[in-house]
Amino acid sequence: MNNQPKEELKRSLGFWSAISIVVGTIIGSGIFFKQGSVLDSAGSSTLAIAAWVFGGIITLTGGLTVAEIGAQMPYTGGLYVYIENLYGRILGFLAGWMQVIVYGPAIIASVAGFMSILMANFFGLGAEWRIPLAVITVLAIGVMNLFENKVGAIFAIITTAGKMIPIAAIIIFGLLFGNQHAFGQTVTEVQHATGGFGVAVLATLFGYDGWILIANLGGEMKNPQKLLPKAIILGITAVLVIYTLITIGILKFLPANLIHRLGENATAYLATKAFGAIGGKLLSAGIIISMMGTLNGKMITFPRIVYAMARRGDLPFSRFLSFVTPKGKSPVVATLFIVALATVMMFFFDPDHLSDLCVFTVYCFYLLAFFGIFILRKKNNGPRPFSTPLYPLVPIIAIAGGIFVLVSEVFNDPAGVLLFIGIVIVGLPIFYAVKRMDAKRM
Repeated sequence: MNNQPKEELKRSLGFWSAISIVVGTIIGSGIFFKQGSVLDSAGSSTLAIAAWVFGGIITLTGGLTVAEIGAQMPYTGGLYVYIENLYGRILGFLAGWMQVIVYGPAIIASVAGFMSILMANFFGLGAEWRIPLAVITVLAIGVMNLFENKVGAIFAIITTAGKMIPIAAIIIFGLLFGNQHAFGQTVTEVQHATGGFGVAVLATLFGYDGWILIANLGGEMKNPQKLLPKAIILGITAVLVIYTLITIGILKFLPANLIHRLGENATAYLATKAFGAIGGKLLSAGIIISMMGTLNGKMITFPRIVYAMARRGDLPFSRFLSFVTPKGKSPVVATLFIVALATVMMFFFDPDHLSDLCVFTVYCFYLLAFFGIFILRKKNNGPRPFSTPLYPLVPIIAIAGGIFVLVSEVFNDPAGVLLFIGIVIVGLPIFYAVKRMDAKRM
C-alpha cells in the first residue's frame, strides 16, 4: 500500500486518547436528541429499543470490518486513503471530497445545532440565540484545535469522563425510579409511524456515527496497527451498551406519548423532573459538555482529511490547506476551512434533517469500504495485524446493514438524497480542473 500522504504529523496518541476520541466523538447529541424521532418512526417503545440495538450491531460489524482494513493502512486520512488504495484515485478523491465538503462540516453543524437548543434552554434564551451560540462554540473549539494535537486529545479525555456523569444519572434514575414499562408502549398520538423501522434505525445511526473518524488519526498513533482496531471495537461496544441502557432508562421514566410531544426536549425535561431545577441544570450542563467533547473529536479528525488530500494536491489551494505549524504540527488552515464550512451550513439547514442526510452520504462510501475487505483478502493471504472475527459473516452483515440504510433514506427523503449526491458528484470536475492546473505548472 503506497498511496498514502507523507507523514508530517506527530505520532503522540496513545490508548486512552484513542478510546476517548472514539467514545467522545460518538456519544454526543444523537442519544439525547433522537429519542423522540426514533420513537415516532418506530411507533412503539419495543421497536425503538430494537432500533438502537440494531443500529449498534450495524455499527459494530462495520467497525470490525474497517478495523482490518485500517490496521493495514495506518495513515492519516482514514476512509479517503482506504477507498483510494482499494478502488483507485477517482473514488478515493470522491470519498475525501464527500467528507471535507459535505459530511464533515454538516455533521459538525448538526451537532452544534442540537447543542445550541440545550444551551439556549440552559441560559433561558430565545430560539433566536441558537445559531449564534452554535457558531461561537464551533469557533472556540476550532481555535483550541489550532494547537498541538495533545491539546485536543486531553480535552477529549476530560469531556469523555465528564459525559459519563449525566449518562450514569439518566440510566440509574430511569432504571431504578421509573414507573413505566420500557417495553410494550405504543405512541398512540401518532396515527402512523413516521417512516417505519428503517427510518428509526437510520436516526440511531446518527447517534452512533463518528466511530470511523479515529481512522483519520492513524498517522498520529503510536502503534496504529494494534491500537486502531482495539479503539474502534472497544469504543463501539461500550457505546452500544450505554445507548441501550439510556433508551430503556428514558422509556421507563417518561411515557411514550410524552416523549413524542417533547421531541428534542425530552432529555432536558427528564433531567428537570428527576433532579429538580438545580439538578436538572447540572445534568443539562453535563450533556452540553458531552456535546462539546463530540464536537472536539470531529474537529480533531476532519481537518486531517483536508490535510491528507491537500498533501496529495487534490484540492484547490492545496499549498495553503496542507500547512502545519512548525512546532505543534497542527493543520491550522485545514481546521479553519472546516470551521468556515460548518458555520455556513448552520444558517441553511435544520440539524435533524441534516443529520439523516449526513448518515446517508457517508454510508455510500462505508459500503465501498465494507466490500473492500474481500478485495484485500484476495490480494493479501499472509498474516494481518488484525483479522475481522467470524469472516465473512461480519462483513456481510455490515454490507446488508449499509444497503438497508441507503434504501430507507432514498424512500424517506429522495430530494435531500439527490441534493447531497449532487454535491459529491460536483467534486469530479473540480478534481480534473485541479489536475489540469498542476499539469500546466510542470
